[in-house]
Amino acid sequence: MREDKTSFGIRIREDLTKELDKIVDESEYLDVSRSEVVEAILIAYFQSDVNHGERVRELVIKKRKGKL
Repeated sequence: MREDKTSFGIRIREDLTKELDKIVDESEYLDVSRSEVVEAILIAYFQSDVNHGERVRELVIKKRKGKL
């Protein structure tokens, strides 16, 4: 079953883009796109057993303080 998808633009740090591209390159046999990798990461994150809202707030604060 195919699910509806939404497109939206994001801006990420250059070092994260390089890591993302590395995964894409390493998965060349899958013909995977950046979007698919990001979606897979989000799926794994939201299926994990953490309080997502609390964890995101914690990460945003660390990022803004330059600790991430």
